[in-house]
Amino acid sequence: MSDTSSVLLGVALAIAALDWVAVARRLRALEYACKPAAALAFLATAATLDPASSTARAWFCAALAACVLGDVFLMLPTDAFIAGLASFAVAQICFTVGFANQDPTPLRLVIGLIGVVVVALPLAARFVRALRAGGDRALVPPVVAYITVIAAMVVSAVAGGDAWGIAGAVLFLVSDSLIAENRFVAARSWGPLAVIVTYHLALAGLVVGLV
Repeated sequence: MSDTSSVLLGVALAIAALDWVAVARRLRALEYACKPAAALAFLATAATLDPASSTARAWFCAALAACVLGDVFLMLPTDAFIAGLASFAVAQICFTVGFANQDPTPLRLVIGLIGVVVVALPLAARFVRALRAGGDRALVPPVVAYITVIAAMVVSAVAGGDAWGIAGAVLFLVSDSLIAENRFVAARSWGPLAVIVTYHLALAGLVVGLV
């Protein structure tokens, strides 16, 4: 990792920590500024580091740009959940392709597939039941589609074999599962903070995993 990318990573983590404070204290104006700024800083970090694969970096940069867009959609005062979901779905697809350009092996692919299926199927069933019970049946197809693409991303990360990348992918799944839990099943007082912390740590892991 270059000096520039190291500094940018530090900036990204500092902005992320400030966003955590904003979420914990419900400082909406600060949160609106910090959340996309943190994702932009992670994007800048990825763009300036010395990657193991330049192709993987290009796909990760595209994914991080989609994350910035998704962050903006999910922060809007109007309900832009579907637009945000679509943006993050694009991000997951780009991350998946990026991981496929690292060092995947068939054995790790099978291990990842088995592990993710065991986790993702119960989560999908839980969220679909909650959506149907809450009368939000129209959200079932896009939510299931999103679970499918993020599951594929985690499988691809495991197949790629980088520990940082795998940690980032798993944390992304955790973060998005917490969003669904809080939005569709039951709101938790600690939910928003847990979502943002795991999300930013996921982005950090994914970016560092490029090196």
